[in-house]
Parts: sequence; C-alpha cells; structure tokens
Amino acid sequence: MTTLICDCNQTMPLDARSLSANLNDTLTLHSSLCRREAAEFLKAAGSGEDLVVACTQEVRLFGELAEQANSTATIKFVNIRETGGWSRDAAKSSHKIAALLAAAHLPEPDPVATVTYKSAGRALIIGALGAAEQAAELLGEAVDVTLFTQGAGEQGAAQERRYPVLGGQIQTLTGWLGAFELTWQPTNPIDLDLCTRCNACLAVCPEDAIGLDYQIDLSACKSHRACVKVCKVAGAIDFNRSPQSQTDTFDLVLDLRATAAFSQHAKPQGYLHWDGRDLKALLQWRELVGEFDKPKFFSYRQKLCAHSRNEKEGCTACIDVCSASAISSDRHHQQIKVNPNLCVGCGTCSTVCPTGAMSFVYPRASDQGVKFKTLLSTYLRSGGKAPALLLHSQGQGAQLLCDLGRAAQLEKAQKTGTHGVPARVLPVPLWHTSSTGLEVWLTAVAYGASQVWVLLTDEEAPQYATALAEQMSVAQAVLTGLGYAGEHFKLLRVRDARDLAELDRALQTAPAQAPAHHASFAVQADKRATLELALDHLVAHAPHPVAERIALPARGAPLGALAINQDACTLCLSCVNACPASALTDNAAAPQLRFIEKNCVQCGLCVKTCPEIALSLVPQLSLLPQRKEAVVLHEMQPYACVRCGKPFGTLKGIEVMLGKLAGHSMFQGEALERLKMCGDCRVIDIYSADNEIKITDIKS
Repeated sequence: MTTLICDCNQTMPLDARSLSANLNDTLTLHSSLCRREAAEFLKAAGSGEDLVVACTQEVRLFGELAEQANSTATIKFVNIRETGGWSRDAAKSSHKIAALLAAAHLPEPDPVATVTYKSAGRALIIGALGAAEQAAELLGEAVDVTLFTQGAGEQGAAQERRYPVLGGQIQTLTGWLGAFELTWQPTNPIDLDLCTRCNACLAVCPEDAIGLDYQIDLSACKSHRACVKVCKVAGAIDFNRSPQSQTDTFDLVLDLRATAAFSQHAKPQGYLHWDGRDLKALLQWRELVGEFDKPKFFSYRQKLCAHSRNEKEGCTACIDVCSASAISSDRHHQQIKVNPNLCVGCGTCSTVCPTGAMSFVYPRASDQGVKFKTLLSTYLRSGGKAPALLLHSQGQGAQLLCDLGRAAQLEKAQKTGTHGVPARVLPVPLWHTSSTGLEVWLTAVAYGASQVWVLLTDEEAPQYATALAEQMSVAQAVLTGLGYAGEHFKLLRVRDARDLAELDRALQTAPAQAPAHHASFAVQADKRATLELALDHLVAHAPHPVAERIALPARGAPLGALAINQDACTLCLSCVNACPASALTDNAAAPQLRFIEKNCVQCGLCVKTCPEIALSLVPQLSLLPQRKEAVVLHEMQPYACVRCGKPFGTLKGIEVMLGKLAGHSMFQGEALERLKMCGDCRVIDIYSADNEIKITDIKS
C-alpha cells in the first residue's frame, strides 16, 4: 500500500524522514499534491496498488483524477491537517500522524449481512391541504403523491385537483421505507375521491361550514342539507355513510404536522417530519426511490440474553436505550426481538448489554480493538507520551474537528486563542459514537491510553449520553479504585461551531495515569471475555488498589456480587434456574447454593425470581482470587426421609412447608406425615395404608 503525504502548501511541519521510520516505509513529502504535483497522485493511482492519501479536503478531486486514470486501486483518505498539522502542537504531532497513517493501512473489515428496502416512490403527504399541495409541487415527478388532509390551512386547496386526497381520522401509521401502513377512518360526509371541487356546496352552505379542504365542519353544520342537493350529480356528499376503517400502504411519508407521527428520536427510514425550511432534507427524502441496502448492524445471541426467564423480566437495557423503537420484548419466547428495518445502527444496545448477547458488527468489536491497538502502539513506539483517544462521529463530529483545526490555523492572524487538537489526542471516527463502551474503553487504557473521550453532538439521542455517562462512571470507578490517578473518561458535549472554544479548552486537559506496562491481548468477539482480559491486566499493573473490593455505581454496572439473607432463604434453588450467566449453581452432593462472581451480570433475574425475597444485588469489583471461583453463598442440613432415611430436601425447606400446610384440611394426620417422606416412600405409604379410601371402593 502506497502512502502519499502533503504539507498543504507548507502549512504543516511534516517530517517525512521521521514518518518513514515510524511506519517502516519510504515517504515522499509533497506540498501541492492536488494541484502542481497531481501527476504524482496519478502515477500512484495508475500503479494499481492501494493508496492512503493524507488529505480529506480534496477527496472529490482525487476521486475524479483516479477515475480519469481508470484506476482500480482502493483509496483511503486520512485527515492529518485539521487533526494535527494545524494546531499549536503541530511541531510535536509527528507521532500522532504516524499513528493515524498506520491505522489507515489496516484492511477493511469483513462484510456483514444487509437489510434491503424496496421503494416504488408511492408517497404520502400529511398536513394542511394547501401546504401539502405546495410540498407536492416541490417534489415534482420524482414520487407518486397522495395527500392526507388535516384541514384547509391558510391557503386552502388549489382549484386544480392534481393529487389523490384522503381525509378522516388517522388511527395508526406504522412501518418503514417501502412498507408504511396507514389505517384511518373517514369521518366526513364529503367523499374526496368523488368531489370535483366545483365549489357549489361552499356557495349554498348557509353556515359556511365547508372549507377549501372540501370537508364539512360538523360542529358548524345545522343540517340544512343544501349541499347534498347541489351535489346530486356527483354524489360526493352523504351524511348517512357509516364510517369504516381503511388501510393503505405507502413507500414514503412526509409529515407536515406540528407533532410527528413517531415519537422516537430516530424516525423510521423513509419518514420525514418536515417544517418547510430544510430543503436539503426534502430533496434527500425525494431520492428514496428504488432498491436500497444497509448493513445489518447487530448480532443477537438469545442464549446469552438476560432479559427474561420463567416469565420474570430481568435486563431491559437495550429496550430502554434504543432511540429507534427497534427493540421490544418477546414474552412468548422469553427473549427480545429486533426489527432490522427500524435499526439505525447506533450500536448503543451492544454498549449497554451486560452479557454480550447483543453485539455491534459495523465494525465488530474485534476490528475496533485492532484499530485502537494500532493507533496506540504506533504512537507510543514512535515516542509519543500519554495518548488520549477522541471518539467522534464521521459526520458532525468530524466537521467540528475540521472547524477547530481551521480556527487554530487562523489563530495567529485573528488572535482567537485557539490551540487546536493537541499532539497527544488521537481522533477516531466511528460510525456512531455510542457504539463502544466499558470493555473497549478499559481495553484502550490497558493498551496505554491515558484517556478516552467521546465527542457528542446534537446527532445523538439524549438517552445515549445518559447510557455513556453511566458506563463511564463504572469504568472510572474501577480505575480510581485500582489507584490510577486522574479522570480517564469524559463526554465532550458540543452543539455546533459556537462551542468550539469550549471544545478547545476541554482538549487541553492534563493526562491521567495509564498502566506502566501495556497489554497485548486482542479484543474478543465475546464481550465478557474482553472485559475480563482488560480487568486482569489493569489489576495486575495497578499502582495501589485502595481495597479488596471496589464499589461500583448501581446503574450500568455489569459486575457485582449477591447478598443473601440466610434466615429467609430455604434453598429452593429457583434462582439457579433463573440465572442466564451460570453465576449461580447448586451442588449435586449437598444442599448448597454456590456463586461465581466473575459470571454475574447484575441482571436481577435471581432477585425477582426468589420467592422468599432473600437476594439483593451488590455492584462491585472484587480483587480477591475467589471472584473467579465458586463460593458457597448458603448451605443447609439435609432432611432425611422419616421412613428410609434418604435425604430428599433441606431441613428448613421441609419445616417451612410443614408449617404452611399444617392447618390445611387435606394435610392432617398421615397425609401430613407423608410430607416428611421422600417421593418413593410417599407412594409406597399411600398404597400400603389400610385406612385409605380408594376410588374403586366408591359405589354409586
């Protein structure tokens, strides 16, 4: 793979020799690769070898040049200018630039399954009839429009009827691109399909109850029925028509109402809630005609899911955080279900999932781990100190960093005081900023990262910030408890360019403490395995742990222990059957309840299942070796059968049962005594008793 670097008209102090040494490659420094030295790009593109171009400003131009050269090379573009070359630390950014270029050399992740949408362009516009007709005019012939009137609006309908019009009460609107379903009930005497807009009904109505949406205001109508008479030929008006629900399907929905039809933050693909101002959004929506593929962003393993057991609901983290309403509870199958057509690929469900049942695959955690390791190892190997990872979105987040870099470049002339992105901060663009969490962040620290920061903009749903903050509080509690000094995790919330000064100040934060020895393990496909590897390394190289157990925040903690009230517990072991993570086990040789803290995901299913309410969750990280071993939470003396002496239950369990049933009319005398027998002896005693009445002895 060939790497082309350019100092952009000598505005960046790039050291080609140092970069060549750090990347184990021979790099040639250019100053005008997109203009006077474009021949060098054409030469490299024409060689057929894949390219890394250290410039994102001229992506379009380079693409056109490669097309003219009939190049078959794969070209990756890396921003080193605004993220490193244009800052007060530019002279010290060689280590960072080497890391960014090294990460760009990584192979593309394996392809994932796709979800297909098919849209024929049948569009529904909901709103005041005049405004809906104007919106339809803007769309032109690109889509096949049907209008659903919400009143006449300020303009009223045009005289010429160019589009089909529906009216009535909307009952439901569901679906996604290519598969929207509208159910409504006509509630007006005027059938808009039959109406010719002759205006005769408006002219004769004495109450002016008919508007330019050609619907009757029934609260103003006094039943003169003059409108029925003048509409006799068309037959569009019938006050005796019985309302019946109707259903129709559409590929696209444009909603002009003040309140959107969908309340979730991430609306379904193909639905646009439009305020009439953002023409770019309308034009993009108009282009959604044809067949489209998107990645299937998630992978779900029901076996690991801690959502439900024995009709008890446990973890609902993914359902609660989903901004697209794509995840719901499937109570019949005791699991969750995900609608891939509604999923927008934020990955937050995998971030908050304590077991790894839900995983994000675009990219996979293992691919993300390779990228983080490459960035950090290259930076540290080349002499960099205290690296901080700055995770940001590929859209708004990347644009804000570009704005910050330009502000830093203009600082000398305009005296803005802007520093730009520091040399130790490594920007990492993500498909979505909430797609990584606790186990990946701790792994990054184990790799040598001083800090992990997440840049949030208005793109993200509010619940994403809450979920990330909870994850960060858990991760920080772990590191603080292990004695690592400083603040390692932080959310940087920026709305737009107006907050660049605040972002600039936040990026100047002093480094936090990282492990003295850097880990070499790889991020695993199994989330819990990755978390354990990271914890093992961080614990092994901890400066000075403050205690044998580190208390963790109650919300968001996927680690912890169980507290048991031994006086209440009867050792029924229903909690063992409910545990989805094999954290609770029994002992075939003795009445014992055993617990493996390492496996516990704090889902709470055991707590909700326990009939004696004897269990409670304890969010914590134990630093004792016993955390990975099965320890006895509770044990009891076995109860021996009064007839054969074989143990068949626990002493306390049988005593509780005898106490509860002693007053029951069905368990008196010998019947109560049989409760003290094992199953075999109980049957023998029933059939050998002389005073038992058998059903065969009953005569009519």
